Amino acid sequence: MKIRTGIALAVMMAATTMTSAFAQSSGADTYKAKCAMCHSATGTGNAGMKVPPFKSPESIKATDAALIAAITKGAGTGAIKMPAYAGKLTDAQIKDVVAYIRTLQK
Repeated sequence: MKIRTGIALAVMMAATTMTSAFAQSSGADTYKAKCAMCHSATGTGNAGMKVPPFKSPESIKATDAALIAAITKGAGTGAIKMPAYAGKLTDAQIKDVVAYIRTLQK
């Protein structure tokens, strides 16, 4: 019985690791395709477009829910505004992008 429990535990751990690695990978792919042109490949932002870096205190303090809302509904004011990605990205893709943004903040 202990062997089966050990095997089951190992399979669960592997699945969790693979899922998180896949989410980070797909988040990175989506970020590169949809976000990097304004936010830069490393998340440093674009001063000319007044896009703040993800390492700014405001971005770091923003909750995942706030980032999800900004991506879903769009954000910003003035002439240049981030478009809304509702209907263009799935909820899962948006969550994966947020997870990837958190890696850029480290």
